Amino acid sequence: MNKKLVKEVKKSFKSHFKTKPLIIFSPGRINLIGEHTDYNEGLVFPAAINKGIVFAIQKNNSKKSNIYALNKEEMHEFSLNAITPLKNASWQNYILGVVAEIQKKGIVLENFNAVFAGNILSGAGMSSSAALENSVVFGLNSLFELGFSKKEMILISQNAEHNYAGVKCGIMDQYASMFGKKQSALLLDCRTIKSNTFKIDFKDYKLLLINTNVKHELSESAYNDRREVCEKVSRLLKINALRDATKADLDFIKSNISEEDYQKCLYIIQENERVHLFSKAIKDNNNAALGKYLYKSHNGLSKQYKVSCKELDFLVDSTKENPNILGARMMGGGFGGCTINLILKSEVKKFKKEISKLYQKEFNKECSIYSVKLSKGTRKV
Repeated sequence: MNKKLVKEVKKSFKSHFKTKPLIIFSPGRINLIGEHTDYNEGLVFPAAINKGIVFAIQKNNSKKSNIYALNKEEMHEFSLNAITPLKNASWQNYILGVVAEIQKKGIVLENFNAVFAGNILSGAGMSSSAALENSVVFGLNSLFELGFSKKEMILISQNAEHNYAGVKCGIMDQYASMFGKKQSALLLDCRTIKSNTFKIDFKDYKLLLINTNVKHELSESAYNDRREVCEKVSRLLKINALRDATKADLDFIKSNISEEDYQKCLYIIQENERVHLFSKAIKDNNNAALGKYLYKSHNGLSKQYKVSCKELDFLVDSTKENPNILGARMMGGGFGGCTINLILKSEVKKFKKEISKLYQKEFNKECSIYSVKLSKGTRKV
């Protein structure tokens, strides 16, 4: 968590609203492996990180609620009696959605003021949206003593994303952001919404994120399209979700679906299996195996699930001949965002220079490189 960011948010709140706020920090997340498996009730391996959203909130005595997005320098005023999704909104619908989902439970909220800022770029695949939703629900829960459990809060956040942002996300992002543990990743079963904690120590290696700094227009519609394919094939197989399918099941109905849909569903089945193997490799301290599964995951996302893009593929391909990098893959929904790389600590500086130069030459734009620490979940500051 960034202390400077907390100070800036607190200062902005006092300057706008002249009172002392309650402050919440909600982290973004990385996902080690298990991409697009969450909405198929499968397995994922996320971790909360030390970058996220700082959210300041306090009650007010006026007839409207006010939210100030410090990074964008935008104020949004709204009435609690007439909440509907806004057209062409950027951040507003995530917050309005959380408020609306709380109201659906028959809870009468009072008006409030809030200021928030983050140090995760939107579209970087680190779930700034889930961090924002969680910060809002956690803040409202604390301020108005609503008594929600953490599990109830993440379901409110997920419904806000479905109903107000229009993205039919699984539960992974909200879960990792809320329940994250220091220096640990969570092997999460998205059906039971229960996780096992794995202490992470890659010894001489560390995780490095490289942001393509692109977000292709396809991302949200393609995400919902992929989900529809998975649900359609699940109905054909007469199962609840692809979590329950085997390759043999899929082969049995292969003639009834397109080759593209077959490959997408095969990817999900294989990725679930990779999550199992990845968790075993962590227990065995087998870093080389972890790297191998990262590359296989990326290959499936790019060639079978088709959610990669030329920038992501370039970054991953550029690591394959580098003996200091064990593995890399795209992370997040796709069509932009970050790659996650398992790299020898002593070689990070040299690699950063090399990859920045290569990326600039190929795309005539800069990539951004982040080191992250695995962090605790959403909490009061």
